[in-house]
Amino acid sequence: MITLNDGDVIAAVLGTRRALRGYAGHVPSAVKVGDMLDILNLGGVIGKCTSVNLELGKPLQAEVLGVILSFPHLGERVGVPASIRTDSTPWADKLEPSAPIVYVAGTCMNAGKTFACGEIIRYLAKKGYKVGAAKLTGVSLLRDTLSMVDRGAFKGISFTDAGVVSTSGAVSVPVAKGLINALNKEEPDVLVIELGDGILGEYGVQEILHDDELMAAASAHILCANDPVAAWGAVELFKHTFKRKADLISGPATDNAVGKEFIEKRIGVRAMNARIEPDALGKFVDEKVFAGVAA
Repeated sequence: MITLNDGDVIAAVLGTRRALRGYAGHVPSAVKVGDMLDILNLGGVIGKCTSVNLELGKPLQAEVLGVILSFPHLGERVGVPASIRTDSTPWADKLEPSAPIVYVAGTCMNAGKTFACGEIIRYLAKKGYKVGAAKLTGVSLLRDTLSMVDRGAFKGISFTDAGVVSTSGAVSVPVAKGLINALNKEEPDVLVIELGDGILGEYGVQEILHDDELMAAASAHILCANDPVAAWGAVELFKHTFKRKADLISGPATDNAVGKEFIEKRIGVRAMNARIEPDALGKFVDEKVFAGVAA
């Protein structure tokens, strides 16, 4: 989260990105010293940019100096190319018995998902619950999971911990089950889970929402939307495509009474703004998850 200047040396990881409000890029077929690659996100993911967001301009470029090495054999100075898969959280085909899960999804990136997660975590943690948190989809960036811990989660993990730079429909479900299984080993009272990017996209959110095993552990579905049309579309998708029930809408669509009243009267779903009424949002989730159960 600092300004980069010419001559700075960074540790980066090869990865893809397909962000509507960011850059799109892929991993080149080969990389050699001296190649110029594009920095695709704040987390240090690099590749070849294929599409630029007009508001951001061209991405910053970085010259490849070499490959980062690890030295797995004690006493031997023989390096091997480092990988984030090393000592990563195992993927899983089956979800083990789980604490109740609060899923927070959105219509797009920058829809308020992480902020809503943070306020929910803060409220539940202050009530005395042991809250675990995870981000299951997106492109590697520690900012969101660190924010979850700052708000009171005993642990915040993401797909990066499972050795994945950027998720896709091919990996999102086994990665999600592995991460949730890992959190449940520490006996949390509740898990607050962010589904990064949007419910329509290329990072594997749809596959998670279609998975009956992952959804069976859900106690609440919070949707974040940028505007009333997005809120309406998200609820329709949940109802008709994913066969799920949206419990509450948050995000910029609820920034004032105009959006809130539309959502509640025309769509028929509760609407709360995480910035304006964080305690009301937390209380709603608390009652939804722990009705009749003392903290």
